[in-house]
Amino acid sequence: MGHLTRLAPTAVLDARFSSPDAEPVPWADARTRLVDAPVFWLSTVRPDGRPHVTPLLAVWSEEALYFCTGATERKARNLAENPHCVLTTGTNALAEGLDLVVEGDATRVRETPELSRVALVYEFKYGPDWRFEVADEAFHHVGGRALVYRVDPVRALGFGKGTRFSQTTWHFETVDAATEADTALS
Repeated sequence: MGHLTRLAPTAVLDARFSSPDAEPVPWADARTRLVDAPVFWLSTVRPDGRPHVTPLLAVWSEEALYFCTGATERKARNLAENPHCVLTTGTNALAEGLDLVVEGDATRVRETPELSRVALVYEFKYGPDWRFEVADEAFHHVGGRALVYRVDPVRALGFGKGTRFSQTTWHFETVDAATEADTALS
């Protein structure tokens, strides 16, 4: 199997929920908001099918969202059973801002190089109180051991507010680089 390459997401404006003169929000604008957002809300699914939602800190790095949690916390137990999740962020204002919803599957990060990179991003974004040591496939902090998860977006939605309301949907695709190269040579 070849290396998977992530394509730039395609943006589609949903005119049903947008002002007449609205345009799709560029992914670069949404990505900047994901980098800068201080708080996210994580939605997971309990084993009995009921939703579970909790606020947490998350970082955008390497074209994915990362978050961490204790192994015995409800969200970690939910993800062990069902990796489908949604991360949301935005403003509590009706007349301004861009609210974002990112859908995907949470994958546990275990490799030291990736954990180390993400730990640096946490400290850069949230300051020295969020400095993690990396060991035994997890983050370690004064508060204990935390599992780290990566969510590669499958679909994201942006809800623009202000003088022009808009609803943009971004679809993310991956292609097998080897297959793509073979097709190009044909």
